[in-house]
Amino acid sequence: MWHVELRTAVRRKRSSTSLKRLLLAAAIGVIAALWTWVRPGNGIWFEPDQGVEASLLDNGFHTDLALPRAALEARGGPLAQAVRSLPPGDWILIGWGDAKFYVDQSPIHHRLPDGARAFFRPGNASVVMLDPAQADPRRIFAPEGREDFRLSDESFRALAARIEASLDLGSGAPRVAAARAGDDARFFASRETFSIGHLCNHWTADLLNAAGLPIRPFQSITSAEVMASVRRGGRDRTELDRGARRD
Repeated sequence: MWHVELRTAVRRKRSSTSLKRLLLAAAIGVIAALWTWVRPGNGIWFEPDQGVEASLLDNGFHTDLALPRAALEARGGPLAQAVRSLPPGDWILIGWGDAKFYVDQSPIHHRLPDGARAFFRPGNASVVMLDPAQADPRRIFAPEGREDFRLSDESFRALAARIEASLDLGSGAPRVAAARAGDDARFFASRETFSIGHLCNHWTADLLNAAGLPIRPFQSITSAEVMASVRRGGRDRTELDRGARRD
């Protein structure tokens, strides 16, 4: 009788091992699929010699967009209303983040518990930063932390609409949720929520994707990937233009 029980136990162990291997293989497959997943653009991306000038800025872990104030104001709508309320500056730096952690400028080691809260607790309130800058960002930000490009008019409108869609307009107009003493930046309440599944760089990548740029959503957790997406987009457009000229 004991040998029957032994064979049964061995079969159960083998079955359990096979199931674990199957689950592990499935998990690896899902991770690989997410890692390589590309969300395509819509073909309205770069204009090499015309359109709206823009820059993507990277400080090593966070990305902002720099857009001309005049173009944002000329578009009209709630985003233009928010921009007009800012102090002077020909360029607007645009970013997004957790409503508390993003605004706080105390030393980072004092903010680690709050950073963990922002990352791992779902549904955190967020803000859209609009920061006026007098100087052209291409003159004040180092080339290694900056990618310059031009958006077609259609692409710019789509990108601006995505920024505007992030604003909380529940009161009928953009609402300033926070400001910093001695700082021209204003932080407008956002209808989106912040967590490890939707970070600042994911948000910037979403804007660029709305403008027509193909992105890799899972990898866009890092600022380096968002910058790389713009570089790839520039190369792709250059190759497209060369092919068109050859034709």
